[in-house]
Amino acid sequence: MLRTFLAVAAEGSFTAAAQQVALTQAAVGLQMRSLEADLQRTLFIRRGKLVTLSEQGRALVPMATQILAMYEQARHGAPGDMPLAGTVQFGSVVSALSQLVRATLALKQRHPAVDLHIVSGKSNQLIAQVENRELDAAVVVHNPAVNRPSLVWTPLYAEPMVLLAPASAAVATPRLMIERHPFIRFDRTEHTGELVERTLRRLRAKPAPFLELNSIEAIVELVREGFGVALLPNLAQRSWEAEPLLRALPVPAATETRAIALVQLRTAARAEIIGAVGQQFLAALDFGGKPS
Repeated sequence: MLRTFLAVAAEGSFTAAAQQVALTQAAVGLQMRSLEADLQRTLFIRRGKLVTLSEQGRALVPMATQILAMYEQARHGAPGDMPLAGTVQFGSVVSALSQLVRATLALKQRHPAVDLHIVSGKSNQLIAQVENRELDAAVVVHNPAVNRPSLVWTPLYAEPMVLLAPASAAVATPRLMIERHPFIRFDRTEHTGELVERTLRRLRAKPAPFLELNSIEAIVELVREGFGVALLPNLAQRSWEAEPLLRALPVPAATETRAIALVQLRTAARAEIIGAVGQQFLAALDFGGKPS
């Protein structure tokens, strides 16, 4: 019933879900009515042949996913007990690329039959590639607005916003530094750019626009050369605070953080390998000091 429930959640209709789980439409409807009766809650909002999840239905999705994963583990043994094999296509935002490469190499050492391919790109592009099955999974910036039932998100770490300035700049409050220096913006069409804009509003800062770029590394280089200041997520595994030409200042008034997560389809064919890479990613962060 839980497999059928997740199929209905992903497909949005009993008919499409029936094809996915090899049942008749009537059998799917019967199972879902039985599940609602067993849990004593309404899981779906029915509109003709289309169904959408109710609030209680959405809350059940992560629990059902976890229960099924535990069941598969019980059937096949713990992941470490069985060798993994197969080819998986991964994507990653540039800032998490080196960490993902390290995680996949560590997994490859334990499971030589696993073949992992990695490409880099922007979050929106990578998520679309996962949905189109061009990629099996990707490490991306988690945008809560992308809340589709067909996707599963595994949180990895969070990056708080910091004010990046040239080391030569006189220290003041973040708001004053933003208003006194040319401001280099991150692309506002990306979720990271939205976080920057929300942080500016929280600070009530009115920056003097200078440039708008969609590359964190390019912005950092411009700040390093003294062209202005920028609000950016404090990238994990970076040491801007230790760079002699940069000054990274915390922004206490800003509660915005950039969440990095592993995204995959709920029906991903290589879920066991994707999960193993995610675990290796987190283990590497814990070993080296997990960012907060």
